Amino acid sequence: MRTFLLLLVAPVLSAQVNVTFERLLNADKEPGNWLTYSRNYSGQRYSPLDQINAGNVGKLRMAWMSQAQEMDTVQTSPIVVDGTMFITKPPNVVEALDARTGRSLWTYRREIPSDFRGCCGKVNRGVAILGSMVYYGSIDAHLVALDARTGTVRWDVSMADPKLGYSGTGAPLAVKDKIIVGMAGGEFGVRGFIDAYDAKTGKRAWRFNTIPDKGEPGNETWSGDSWKTGSATTWVTGVYDAATDTLFWGTGNPGPDWNGDSRKGDNLYSDSLLALDPATGAKKWHFQYTPHDVNDWDSTQTPILAEGMFRGEMRKMVLLANRNGFYYSLDRITGKFIAGRPFVKQTWAKGLDESGRPMRLPNTLPTEGGLLLYPSLGGGSNWYSSTFSPQTKLYYVNAKEEGAYYVKGAAEFKAGAFFNGGGQRPNKREEPYGAVRALDAATGEMKWEYRLHVPSHAGLMTTAGGLVFGSNESSFFALDAAKGELLWRFETGGYIVANPVSYLVDGKQYVAIAAKHALLVFGLE
Repeated sequence: MRTFLLLLVAPVLSAQVNVTFERLLNADKEPGNWLTYSRNYSGQRYSPLDQINAGNVGKLRMAWMSQAQEMDTVQTSPIVVDGTMFITKPPNVVEALDARTGRSLWTYRREIPSDFRGCCGKVNRGVAILGSMVYYGSIDAHLVALDARTGTVRWDVSMADPKLGYSGTGAPLAVKDKIIVGMAGGEFGVRGFIDAYDAKTGKRAWRFNTIPDKGEPGNETWSGDSWKTGSATTWVTGVYDAATDTLFWGTGNPGPDWNGDSRKGDNLYSDSLLALDPATGAKKWHFQYTPHDVNDWDSTQTPILAEGMFRGEMRKMVLLANRNGFYYSLDRITGKFIAGRPFVKQTWAKGLDESGRPMRLPNTLPTEGGLLLYPSLGGGSNWYSSTFSPQTKLYYVNAKEEGAYYVKGAAEFKAGAFFNGGGQRPNKREEPYGAVRALDAATGEMKWEYRLHVPSHAGLMTTAGGLVFGSNESSFFALDAAKGELLWRFETGGYIVANPVSYLVDGKQYVAIAAKHALLVFGLE
């Protein structure tokens, strides 16, 4: 029997938390709160706060820190509601903090099964909040509802069997009366899905399988029975467009990762963006970024909803700087390709055709001896968030300039075991580097870059103060959003693999970032 520990290390919240769907829809009316994974439903990761700005950011100092007691990296993106912060910590912890001081209000810890088969560390990227409950996707593939005031478990449901490699690492998304959640485990040959659960009861409302079943449209893109072990996981948080009542969610690579011999075809809906009806899970449209991926180029990054001019016409767009090295703008209503171009060096495709499909060059598949390609399997970007500023109308991405040797290996499926079919070797003849790049939202044309001495593995945030917050290794920094000039930097002492957030409490703006084993919060001195 599994056990659950609730540690009340300080008084519980004194006020009742109530975050209605109406509040989530109108998050921009509460600029001081950070109510969803990306602050609001657009995925823009833009804060309307401007107390911290280009003129005074040099006076930013650390206000408080919250330490984790485990070795795995803290990757949380905090939720902040009316002075209370909700975070996740490794290995399987949710905590409520006083957002003014970092004082712990309650802690929930879930025991990890002894036979847990995780891929990439016991990490988690955050929670969702709706009504008076906080929702957590646990590392052992459970969705847990906690009382936001006390941390008490209200319900707990199993999404999938962790013994087969399923896990949960992404923050859920609350939409209307449902909690939408993805899953991880793509290195184990699992079958991907997106789930919706009733927020009050935990009863599953629908499941969208990211690999179609026999007889369903798209199944023919998987040869033989390869669809049963094709992965296409959904391990990062999506976004929601209220105007069209559409949920947008990205999917991961097909399995096995680097050997596609047993899964001939495009392998839908791997490496795709899915537009779903949040009430039923029915697919409205899809766009596949990398058909028949053999380079582990997940497309799970949080997409961004924005409006912009393209050829003299205002378009409602969904934007993504993809792991495969190409930037894409799509029509949000139809899913049709608007424009795209490389945003990093890439050597695997001639370009994108009129429909946005990459035109793969010959002799660019992994080989047994290893084939050098750009970008590396880490991609031109990865799961960490890009950002869009309505002020500058620019899309900002932490880009990685790095190639690697892709190696093809044997791939034999065994339930619960790694199912990779190869790997990569580093290119020791080059010095990889990174850059924060500002792109034209509609076309992907680069406007400026701030070069980093090594590739970064952290997300970005823009603010109404004219800033872009980002990270490189242990450095947390702020750039001028219009020019890309460095304005402020702080050495955290811990490697940063997380997304920043900003919030307001008692009239003071703060900026938070997780670094290695701690969460650091900054304010003006």
